[in-house]
Order: sequence, then structure tokens, then C-alpha cells
Amino acid sequence: METGEKRFEGACLSGFLALFVLLALLVASCYMFTQGMVVLYIIAIIGIVVSVIGMFGFMIIEPNDVRVMMFFGKYKGTNSNNGFFWVNPFYSKKKLTLRARNLDIAPIKVNDKVGNPIMIGAVLVWRVKDSYKATFDIDTSSMNNMSAQTAAGQFSNRMKSYENFVKIQSDAALRQVAGMYAYDDNENGVNGAVTLRSDNGEISERLEQELNSRLEIAGIEVVEARINYLAYAAEIASVMLRRQQADAIISAREKIVEGAVSMVQLALAKLEKENVVELDEERKAAMVSNLLVVLCADEAAQPIVNAGTLHH
Repeated sequence: METGEKRFEGACLSGFLALFVLLALLVASCYMFTQGMVVLYIIAIIGIVVSVIGMFGFMIIEPNDVRVMMFFGKYKGTNSNNGFFWVNPFYSKKKLTLRARNLDIAPIKVNDKVGNPIMIGAVLVWRVKDSYKATFDIDTSSMNNMSAQTAAGQFSNRMKSYENFVKIQSDAALRQVAGMYAYDDNENGVNGAVTLRSDNGEISERLEQELNSRLEIAGIEVVEARINYLAYAAEIASVMLRRQQADAIISAREKIVEGAVSMVQLALAKLEKENVVELDEERKAAMVSNLLVVLCADEAAQPIVNAGTLHH
């Protein structure tokens, strides 16, 4: 019993040579048919039938295309040679492409690790890796009706079936990966933890691994997977936006206060070092208070001239 892809070892002749032979046989058969002898009639009919049947043995294989060869239902191998060939016309030749394809996964609503609803989408690059698994290990005929279509139509629908299979598995993998991580550090409660928003590279790598494990059964590999959309769901987006704004304001205030304290310390140290003015502890406290108010205020300070003494 076959379990994997193997190379086609059957007779595979040059298509140009076979075309010349079949055309020569057809011309010779037509000539014998006109001679009026019973024996030549029979030979001519046989030659014409053989020529017509032989025409079904031609195939053209382009780069990164393969043909899955079957003989009356038995898998005979995969032909990946490029060019114009002729094989036994009774071989069934299923076309597959190994070229990379893009798939844009529309944003879906999932819950992150802490249960918040988010919208997440991805884009991935995939291709067929194992022609045997892709042909025999998943049912493409149930996804698309290919019973009364041309070979080109069957190939197109077969690839659409693979794309549909990849899309369904991608949705499932994306849901699973998104549920393993929090949206950001504030939700997770642990600084430095891997999150969906800040660790896109690691999340994409985890998604790629999950997809490859799911698609291996179909002989498909994911070359690259990337998160291309990430946002809170509409019902909590406004609340989370206000919280993010509050976090940003707090962070900015911390920086402002830190800078203001450093500037006040520098000012006091410089005044004391250069003996510009003698300040007691009460005046130092007043100066610190005034400087902090000026440096930390949202609006520019309004200058006020003190017309009295330093103590009034």
C-alpha cells in the first residue's frame, strides 16, 4: 500500500518524437485505407484507432508543476520533469502546481487569554509539498463537483478545494493561537510576557507551526504566516481606548515628574555651589514647589512680578 509520494518510473518519451511517429502512422493508415484491399482496410483501421488513442498520451509539464500518474486507479508515481512528453494514454494524469499561493484570512472575533473579545486576521503563503497526500489523503471532490468538467476546470476547482481546506484550518489555528496570549501587558498582568500586540514575530512563528501541524495531512506546507490585523472588538473598543489613553497619560506624567525633579535638584545644587543666594529650608521648599508647578503644568506658566521683598 502506498503511503507517500514517489517518483514516476514508467516510460516517458519525448513528445516531439511520439508526435512524429503517430502522425506518420496516421498518414500511412489513411494511405492503406485507399488501396482497396481487405487486409489493408483492417490494418488501416487499427492504425487510425491507435493514432487517435495515442494522442491522449501527450502532456506538457511547466516548472513547479507535477503530474500524479495513475493506471486504472493504482498510483504509479509523480512526474515532475519539465517539458513535452508522451506516456501510455491509459495513464490518468492529475495536474498539481507546487507554486506558492497567498491567502488573506479575514478578521475573525476571538477571545484572548484573559477573555477579552478581539478581532484578529492573518495573511499566509502556502504551497503543495506532497502530491500524494494532496491527491489521496483529502477529499476534494466533495468540496467541488468535478464530474462533468474539463481537465483545466478540474485543476482549478482542485486548487480552490485546497485553498478552502487551508482557510478552514487557518481559522481554527488562528483562534487557538489568539487564545493562548493576552492582547497586551496590561491585560496579562505580567511585564515582559509575550502578547499579541508587542510580539508579532513570535506569535507569527507560533501560528506557522500550528498551521503546518494541521495541514501536514493534506501535503500542504505554510511558507510564511503573519498577523496583519489586530484590534479590540467593537463592543469594548471605546472602553479599551480610554484605558490605553489613561495609561499613556500616566506614563507621560511619570516622565515629566522625573524630569522636573531632576531639574529642581540641578537648580538647587547650582545655586548652592555658586553662592548665588542663601536659601533657608523654608525658601528651598517654596522654590521646589513653584518649580514643580511650572514644570509639570499642562499650560505655559504666567509670569508674575513680585513688587515686595523676598519675604512678602
